[in-house]
Amino acid sequence: MNMQKIRKILVANRGEIALRVMRTAREMGIQTIAVFSEADRLSPHVRFADEAFCIGPPPSNQSYLRGDNLIRLCLEHGADAIHPGYGFLSENAAFARAVEQAGLTLIGPSAASMDMMGNKLSAKHAVKDFNIPMIPGTEGAIIDLDEARKVAESIGFPVLIKAAAGGGGKGMRIVDNKLEFDEQCKLAQNEARSAFGDDAVFIEKYIASPRHIEIQIMGDKYGEVLYLFERECSIQRRHQKLVEEAPSSCLTPAIRKTMGEAAVRVAQACNYYGAGTVEFLVDEKLNFYFLEMNTRLQVEHPVTEMITGLDLVEMQIRVAQGEKLPIHQEDLKINGHSLELRICAEDPANNFLPDIGKLERYIRPQGPGVRVDDGFEQGMEVPVMYDPMIAKLIVHAPTRDKAIARMLRAISEYDIRGFATTLPFGAFAFNHEAFRSGQFDTQFIARYFTPDSLQNKAAESAEVAAIAAMLLAESNKKALPQPATSGQPVSLWKLSRSR
Repeated sequence: MNMQKIRKILVANRGEIALRVMRTAREMGIQTIAVFSEADRLSPHVRFADEAFCIGPPPSNQSYLRGDNLIRLCLEHGADAIHPGYGFLSENAAFARAVEQAGLTLIGPSAASMDMMGNKLSAKHAVKDFNIPMIPGTEGAIIDLDEARKVAESIGFPVLIKAAAGGGGKGMRIVDNKLEFDEQCKLAQNEARSAFGDDAVFIEKYIASPRHIEIQIMGDKYGEVLYLFERECSIQRRHQKLVEEAPSSCLTPAIRKTMGEAAVRVAQACNYYGAGTVEFLVDEKLNFYFLEMNTRLQVEHPVTEMITGLDLVEMQIRVAQGEKLPIHQEDLKINGHSLELRICAEDPANNFLPDIGKLERYIRPQGPGVRVDDGFEQGMEVPVMYDPMIAKLIVHAPTRDKAIARMLRAISEYDIRGFATTLPFGAFAFNHEAFRSGQFDTQFIARYFTPDSLQNKAAESAEVAAIAAMLLAESNKKALPQPATSGQPVSLWKLSRSR
């Protein structure tokens, strides 16, 4: 295979992931083009790139989703590759084909792999002969309600009705008994049609309290596929992740190896190359079941980078230009522990609803083992038309306990004012005994979190701070001698020298 060195990349995204890709590109000596909507004109990624172009009004369907404009910009300005980041066009097979037909390189998997894994039903069909554990359910989309009801009864209620296309919890319904099956099925189909333009849904056995664990894989164009260990992503709201860690607190080395090898087989089932993630549900007995594959870089990829020492974006770029993977599975080792908190402009006390506004104050935490991936600066407005995530706070330490302590320290240093964020929830979650002990699952928020939790925590923190301040004041008062009766001032410098 001929290698085609990439010299200029158009980053077809915005915010923190655009900056993340551009930083690696600069280290590799590759030029970058930023694109931005009118709402993102002042974003840091626009200034960071070598060139930047406005691609339309704020709505994404008039800007970031206009693949034709992105390809045209590449051809006009000498870019030879496109990095789609995550979201937007990152898993769009039609866009991947258009990029290839234009003679450009997509830094991502093939359109065929996207097609196969982009639909949950086709993904299940693709991996069924590769010895991958599957959740019991229907093999195809529901066509006949009576037949589907019989399948549900044979599996045993509760069951889960899921949209074949898309994700994020849309087109998903839990059905507890056969009396509500027909209605919930129709509701799921309607929601799937509205969200994805495809009303195909299927049935799976509902696993009540699973853990959500995903395996990072990386493949090259020569058939080599590595698994870069796992990420625990069980703390979620509305089926979307808020907290991630690597490695998981519950897997044994043997199960980790078995899951990793299963993820590699999933990748091989669709001739995958580039970065991807194979997601599994894990039950209380540590049985795991294939859920889906994400054919792109994940939001939470930094925790994998922290425990492996690898730059996943660099690996993506090198694979895209035809290089072989430089390492083998036996070379990979887990180094320490990493945690990530998604900092979203959301109000945890109000069901995590978006709370967009102006960043009136924005001070990032610093210090050993702390990383912040963001795309905003103090004084900027957070646009209402995009995802409300404004940053990712990542920490790394030698052990899980030290990583938790480091994360709590970093959260206490992070100062964001102007709107509510998920920072207080992060402090709650990392302080909670269920998380600290590793005994938690996807029901963490439903089981443990209420708005009162934040108010109680704030009251406790204020009380502790007041007591600490009082004790410190008393201690200082006793430590300093009283002024001399002659009225001569006491030299604090001399006092410090005499101690």
